Amino acid sequence: MLVGDRGKYAGLLFGIAFTSFLVTFAISFFCGFMTRGFALISDNPSVDLWVMDPAVQSVERTINIPDSALDRVRSVTGVGVATPLGIADVEVRFPDGRFQLFQLIGVDDATLAGAPLPAPGAAAGLRAPDAVFVASGGSEGKLMTPRLARDRWPHDGPHLAAPRRPLAAGDELLANDRRVVVAGYAQAAPRFPPRPLMYATLSNALRMLPPERHRMTFVMASAMPGVEPAELARRVERETGLRARTTAEFKEDTVRWNLVNSEDVGDVGAMLTLAMTVGFGVTAVLLYLFTTDNLNQYATLKAMGATSRLLLAMVFVQAGACALIGTGLGLGVCAIARPLVTAQGFPFRMMWFAPVLGGTTVIVISIVAALISARPVLRMEPGAVFAARA
Repeated sequence: MLVGDRGKYAGLLFGIAFTSFLVTFAISFFCGFMTRGFALISDNPSVDLWVMDPAVQSVERTINIPDSALDRVRSVTGVGVATPLGIADVEVRFPDGRFQLFQLIGVDDATLAGAPLPAPGAAAGLRAPDAVFVASGGSEGKLMTPRLARDRWPHDGPHLAAPRRPLAAGDELLANDRRVVVAGYAQAAPRFPPRPLMYATLSNALRMLPPERHRMTFVMASAMPGVEPAELARRVERETGLRARTTAEFKEDTVRWNLVNSEDVGDVGAMLTLAMTVGFGVTAVLLYLFTTDNLNQYATLKAMGATSRLLLAMVFVQAGACALIGTGLGLGVCAIARPLVTAQGFPFRMMWFAPVLGGTTVIVISIVAALISARPVLRMEPGAVFAARA
């Protein structure tokens, strides 16, 4: 009966595969932009504690703290190393006249902690006067400069239509009307929302930024051997009055903040609702039609002595077979789409629970659809069915 009507059988598989694909894709997209949301934390795996203003709840929404906070954190027993990190937005002018907002990340001059350099030898380049490292931060086509010399810093106005090439070491930019020289590319993880990144030492960063009382955003600290980071974080909070979070805690805070404040959470929820609605509608309708079209066969089996329990098991076996095949097809398409989606710069990370939740959703939809389809089978009378078919 299952493969006898190939049209309805293909429709069932399509509905279930579509549901499996869309649910898994939406969850993977959600995981992708959530993990990109704390990419700054992931770029610094050696940091045990992040110390910040007590009001900061996310790495995406910050406020600066006094410079004295660095010495206060260093004075806490159990803190091994503590380095400053400053974050600000800077308006960057390209040689052809274009402008772009960058996130400027100022790192410690001595240790360069917080700068994901491509190689150890790149440290000398970042310490050079007015030197910066850049990264795309998940954006596309933002780090471009004019290819021809006549289009760089022209005197007759911007050359916005000039041919471009990617930025390279030695290229010059204007950051808040301050000259900076690109020393290379940082190996920074993509951000969400995507934005170009600029790394500089704190001394160079201060020359780009307008005067302000406080320019330090975080203190990144490492615990001494034998000291638990969670215990040290509570100690830092008691002794400094600042907020201290372990790496894992700060990631959780950022995810929680994004869940409450990010509009993309609603988009993912709408995608999941659409997937479940379409999947349930297609699966339930086609399985119901498939069952009613084969009532005479069920009636024959019931007249031959098949129990209602056996007929119900047949309906569920058919729904289960379609669910298994359709789920596999949907997950396969999602896995194939993964490199294509990531190549376009979209956040996508298929974690272990994404296919599990996708399969669970399909199982729930299939069970409900099977229950609806089983109703006419359980209520039928063989004699009435045969009379109607005569």
